[in-house]
Amino acid sequence: METAIERPKFLVVVGASAGGLNSIFELCAQLNENINAAVCIVIHLPHISAEEILIQRLQRNSGFKCKMAENDEVVHKGTVYFAPPERHLLIKNGHILLGQGPPENRWRPSIDVLFRSAAVAYKGRSIGIILSGLLQDGADGMMAIKECGGTCIVQNPEEAEYPDMPNAVLNILTPNYCASLSDMGILLEETTNDGINAGVTVPPRVLAEAEIAEHVALGIDNVKPLGEQSEFTCPDCGGVLWEMNDDGLIRYRCHTGHLFNQDELLIRQTKALEETFWIALRMMDERRFLLQKISEEETRRGWVRSAEQKKLRIQELNKHIDRLKQLLFSTQDNP
Repeated sequence: METAIERPKFLVVVGASAGGLNSIFELCAQLNENINAAVCIVIHLPHISAEEILIQRLQRNSGFKCKMAENDEVVHKGTVYFAPPERHLLIKNGHILLGQGPPENRWRPSIDVLFRSAAVAYKGRSIGIILSGLLQDGADGMMAIKECGGTCIVQNPEEAEYPDMPNAVLNILTPNYCASLSDMGILLEETTNDGINAGVTVPPRVLAEAEIAEHVALGIDNVKPLGEQSEFTCPDCGGVLWEMNDDGLIRYRCHTGHLFNQDELLIRQTKALEETFWIALRMMDERRFLLQKISEEETRRGWVRSAEQKKLRIQELNKHIDRLKQLLFSTQDNP
């Protein structure tokens, strides 16, 4: 039977991206029995292979039990849960939830999805840590933790291999700690032994977004209160994007659940535009080949006038193809 002491007093959620794997190893090596918490980790990498080897390496120097998160398992004190590839990691009612909802900022698992769910589930007992990484991933999730009364810890950008993610958090809020990685174990000991910021009500925005991530796809009426309808459409599903401005952090979400910050939306729009150009180029090439084939057949039959008309259309089509190639290459050079 599970005892009360196995339930953690605090939940620590960790987000990292480029350059963050070694930081995670160093952080896990500082975890010990004096830290009354469980830890959930999301790292944004294109591919995480050999998960068992990764967990073994984490376990080698950590005082916590390290494992890949499993759906519906109880969150235990003294355990590190690593998000599996292509699965969102969420927390609800003291249990792990793994989901296959839409990517957020092009990532699944998503740092923001984990952080928001932790903020709602643990409120003042949530602790967010942002380590090395590119772009703005984790900034909104950290804002949710702050708004719910939790503790925010950011790796000192000057020591991070990629300082974008720590700087993104520092640009929108003042964390409880902007610390060297080597000091985070001590900070966790102190924080988990201090009092809890009780009595904080979860803001409706944070609660709504956490529910969207949990249920994957809600009706559009659930998205409207989050912001204003924008002039943009979702590059992944074509739905309306709603603009949310949280203390200068602008993001866009559709009713299906896709979410982008401004940088990610620009990247995704550029990719979609490039894909459209490639499709158009392929169709024009096919049309040119078909016109050439028809022209050659008409020439053999002596239909010279009609064949010449086809050749003129081929010349015009070649001009359009050249222009399209110029546009295509310019989008690749200027993302």
